[in-house]
Amino acid sequence: MNIKKAATNIFRSKTRSILTMTGIAVGAFAVALISQISAAGAGEVSAILENMGINTVLVQSKQANATARLSEDDLVSVGAISGVEKAMPLMSANSRAEMLERTLPCVVWGIDSEAREIISLTALHGRLITPQDSANADLVCVIDEEVARKTYGRSNIVGKKIRLLIGGEYREFEVVGVATSGLSVMQSALAGIIPDFVYVPFSTMQSLTGQKTFDKIAVLLNENESADGGISERIERKLIGVDGENRDLIASNLLHQKNQLQRIMDTVTLALSVIAGISLFVASLTVMTTMLVSVKERTREIGIKKSVGASDFDIMREFLIESLLLALMGSAAGSGLALAASYVGGHFLGVNFSFDLARFLSPVLFSIGFGALFGVYPALKAANMNPIEALTNN
Repeated sequence: MNIKKAATNIFRSKTRSILTMTGIAVGAFAVALISQISAAGAGEVSAILENMGINTVLVQSKQANATARLSEDDLVSVGAISGVEKAMPLMSANSRAEMLERTLPCVVWGIDSEAREIISLTALHGRLITPQDSANADLVCVIDEEVARKTYGRSNIVGKKIRLLIGGEYREFEVVGVATSGLSVMQSALAGIIPDFVYVPFSTMQSLTGQKTFDKIAVLLNENESADGGISERIERKLIGVDGENRDLIASNLLHQKNQLQRIMDTVTLALSVIAGISLFVASLTVMTTMLVSVKERTREIGIKKSVGASDFDIMREFLIESLLLALMGSAAGSGLALAASYVGGHFLGVNFSFDLARFLSPVLFSIGFGALFGVYPALKAANMNPIEALTNN
């Protein structure tokens, strides 16, 4: 039996067949789209973390709301560990920034001139924090591009003034640079969730807060050292042993965070895919209903074909091919729409679209499998029909 004849038989009842294929298409669309969104999200997260520097370790307090008190001695100790390229003091505080009568929530980071390499900070306009800024504890800052655009509507606002809430008081800083970091893409995508960043010399932040210590140490590993090669444990042991203090510190690396995020995303994707798969399974059940109705409507036709020599296998094959064709057309349409939606959505959201044939073929193959499974019973019922009873059936 050829495909054209099978299609003709399917569309004897156009409304019923179209509704069946629509249900299958919706299920296939959901499965393919969820798979594509997951892959795109995982790719973006991976790119962001790699841009921030996978071989970076951050030393901080193990307690979420606690502040570690790290000193210059700690910095020297970390810098002397084998495998460490550079170590930078780091401070952070939730704050507010005032500019052009606008007040924006932000996180103020106290950094030094090593920030360019360690936390992937890149100047778009102006410059970054210099050793002289740190030595003099100057009231200068580098801001996120988003801060500039939210206030002045453009990215280059070097030379402008900004008031930052540090140490319980607002202080006026000069903007010496506008920068992007590894988190810039995520900040744009999750606006209102991830705050804007402002960077000042860590010595300035110490002076304004009355501290002689800092909260964190950012560590850049050399090229031959892997962040998952046990160096985090070595850093922790070294710092806990400094001055005989028993400090609650943790040295975490971005590779570990990346793996954790990947596991979370895989779990969420699996859960959503199972839900979408159930909808595809339920939609495929309608193939059985459609084919059973078709068998009943074509009883006399089946009787005539058997009386002129058609075998049980011929009849079963005819109805099974129709079941598979219903599933194929519906799932192919759904996967095609998911492909188009992924491409258009990626273009408008600025997310790289990566085409993976397996990602869009899998719901089609699953649907064909379901179509074969649920088409067997109607096909067998048609094949086992008695030709005399079929011919006399009204």
